[in-house]
Amino acid sequence: MSSRRLENKIALVTGASRGIGRALAIGLACEGAAVVVNYLSDAADAEATVATIRAGGGRAIAVEADVGNLSHHSRLVSAAEENFGPLDVLVNNAARARRQGFLQATPEAWDETLEVNLKGIYFLTQAVARTMVPRGRGKIINISSVHDERPLRDKSIYTITKGGLKLLTKSLAFELAEHGIQVNSVSPGAILTDQNRDVLADPAYREKVLARIPSRRIGDVGDIVGAVVLLSSRESDYMTGSTIYVDGGMLL
Repeated sequence: MSSRRLENKIALVTGASRGIGRALAIGLACEGAAVVVNYLSDAADAEATVATIRAGGGRAIAVEADVGNLSHHSRLVSAAEENFGPLDVLVNNAARARRQGFLQATPEAWDETLEVNLKGIYFLTQAVARTMVPRGRGKIINISSVHDERPLRDKSIYTITKGGLKLLTKSLAFELAEHGIQVNSVSPGAILTDQNRDVLADPAYREKVLARIPSRRIGDVGDIVGAVVLLSSRESDYMTGSTIYVDGGMLL
């Protein structure tokens, strides 16, 4: 008998062409899940993620879709069902963030950010949950941020969406619990990705960040995988509406 925790499960990871999403897609596949690797514009990176999974003996496909465009949601659900079967796990990882001070913030930035970070997540989860309800089981994992608790200068719109995502998680967990579906969040702290690699290469800035982390290190994308695997597995069947902070103690 396989000891892999997600054997024969089907998972969708949004924003999975690089960074945390890529690590999560590969990590879920290593535990036996077939993975739909969603991407918006990085087709080559998404295919590279799929190739890595397949090279390890796993199953994966890449599917282009904009989470913020509600008409794209059906293609993600259909791609999973046509290639592997109905979804057991949804990881809402895709997000947008624009650096704008509050006094310079625009309605366009507000709409663009909320489209993906809240509206897109809400309605993609609805589309997936509707396929889970008849089977009486399912796992929804929202990738949030420590900024669901702590404000971030010049990214107020982003942090507002993350605060909203925390209550979205609780609200959907409350409504879906009776259907055997668990909804939880994982909130990373400072994690090294391609988006922040350059700024963290500056010694002064890096030291400023490290001073806020009791563990005294910047996290790696792989640090998020364990929490998401747990929340995708049967081991978390009695966890719902929870947020797991993977931050090296930053919120302390």
